[in-house]
Amino acid sequence: MTPIPTPDREPLLEAIAPDAWPERAGVVIVGGGPVGLSAAIMLAQRGVDLLLLERRGFDARFPRAHLLNVRTMEAFAAMGVADDIYALGPQDERWHKVAWFTSVAGDAPEDGVRIGDVPAWGGGADAPRYAAASPQAFANLPQLRIDPLLYAHAAAVCPGRIRAQQEVIGLHQSADEAIVTYRDRDTGVTRQVRADYVIVADGGRMGAEALGITMDGPKALREVVNYHVKTDLSMWAEPDALLAFFFHPSGGRKRMGTIQALGPDAYDRTAEEWLIAVSGWLLDETDGHADSAIRHMLGLPEEHPLEIITESHWVYNGVVADQWRVGRFFIAGDAAHKHPPTGGLGLNSGVQDAENLAWKLAAVLAGEAEEGLLDSYQDERRPTTAFYTAHSMENATRHAPIGEALGMTDDEEESRRNVRTFLSDTPEGERVRAAVAAAVADNSHDYSQLNVEAGFRYHAGAFVPDGSAPPETADSATAFTTTSRPGHHVPHAWLTRDGVRTSVRDLIAPRGLTLLVGDTAAAEWSAAVAALTSPLPVSLVVIPEADTAWTAVREIGATGALLVRPDAKNAWRVTDLPADPAAELAAAVAHIARGGDRPEHDPAEPFFARIHAAAAVISA
Repeated sequence: MTPIPTPDREPLLEAIAPDAWPERAGVVIVGGGPVGLSAAIMLAQRGVDLLLLERRGFDARFPRAHLLNVRTMEAFAAMGVADDIYALGPQDERWHKVAWFTSVAGDAPEDGVRIGDVPAWGGGADAPRYAAASPQAFANLPQLRIDPLLYAHAAAVCPGRIRAQQEVIGLHQSADEAIVTYRDRDTGVTRQVRADYVIVADGGRMGAEALGITMDGPKALREVVNYHVKTDLSMWAEPDALLAFFFHPSGGRKRMGTIQALGPDAYDRTAEEWLIAVSGWLLDETDGHADSAIRHMLGLPEEHPLEIITESHWVYNGVVADQWRVGRFFIAGDAAHKHPPTGGLGLNSGVQDAENLAWKLAAVLAGEAEEGLLDSYQDERRPTTAFYTAHSMENATRHAPIGEALGMTDDEEESRRNVRTFLSDTPEGERVRAAVAAAVADNSHDYSQLNVEAGFRYHAGAFVPDGSAPPETADSATAFTTTSRPGHHVPHAWLTRDGVRTSVRDLIAPRGLTLLVGDTAAAEWSAAVAALTSPLPVSLVVIPEADTAWTAVREIGATGALLVRPDAKNAWRVTDLPADPAAELAAAVAHIARGGDRPEHDPAEPFFARIHAAAAVISA
């Protein structure tokens, strides 16, 4: 197994001695999971004085999340951790597949049957679409390795500021400061630290409730138990798939569960470790004996070696917080939203919460932007995560139709006959195979959901709308159209800069705003930038007209301009050079610095209707 690397990184903040306990910080982060650690690195990159408090340690925990989509990998690239993630994950492309089987093994004709598969996460036929959308590729790394890796990077750039075994027990604020009370779990000593702002990324443990925040949406829809397991599944007929789901005649209409290869050195049937999720009903039928439930689902005999390392019980929720900011406190990640893992959007959306918030906090603390900029965090992220929650809930309903098409019923013998029909070289077998293939293909909404991952857009917030309509594909889960429309992600194009292949994404400054212009009107735009009096800095980047990869996607003319935020979101654009570019640019920067326009209506509401509709199907 490749060990977690020790990052060769210079500190970005002044070190704090281990036995020193600061009484004040610019930002206190509550929680040291991927969201909190990412926020720490992003804030440190912007010079923000911070302290992170984690109630446990930073050693390996349960596998949990593992899929890192292209927008999250862009954020990790900007943080300087992407290369390590790729190095620790699969070293080939074969893992980009999801499969459905009746079981892994077994002696009956209905055992070990491949029901179908789909390409996933930018693999197979999806590869060109994903490559055109982002300079970063999809990654896979179980969270038990993501967390220690992020900790190693955060500890390197924030020396002495990432503190373990510190349990937050109180959150209070005045007009001038936030106060965090915490207890050292090793010594029992209680301390306080005061801050300008606090990010609560504690996974929903206590922070949201302490702040009086309520969660909107259905809860406890379905119970699932996950097991981190060591076993040998090399006999499995599937050579490639990272993830597989199981329907078996003995389970009737109900899906039995899921397996996911965890490596550490291979992410296919030769993996040494597995995450095995067993449906609650199957555990009930085996009197809660995990070993029996797992063997039943996979078709493994009693003598087959099976070691359960640890387990995790969880339930399906579809909830989003009604408030993301309470004065000087902000919630992020699972503290703000929870939904099923179908779609792999949980950790990804949490890191993207941190990316959205970090640059805004840094700008306000530096006096570069107004306090209102921080209100745009909720305006932008709450609708986005409501959309993610709705989509994830709908994804969770897409498996049952596969079992129905296969002919799974509450009668086991009938189900076995129907599986044999599926396998038969008969007209009826051909009909069943076609129906199953269509049901399997419908899961492209989950595993080829490029537009969900890369095409999400902000409806209102810290940008200047230009009145244009979103792309025709805006509401598709799969069809992605790159656009420079404000509120969307900056278009991706590969450029050559000083002989080096560089993405437009890599030209975006980590602080302030970046103005992308062509060389035709570079002098005029340079003068406009020089005339700015706003404290929010603007960096000018000239991309020559000869770079046709950029001109093909920028959607502005040769004399136009595109203003981009540090989180790579388009903030303002003009198609052509205005009569007074300095005045137009100054107005746009001022609008963004004060947080833009608040939405007239809650853009999250339509997604809650979808959440509740999907919940009704899941609960049926």
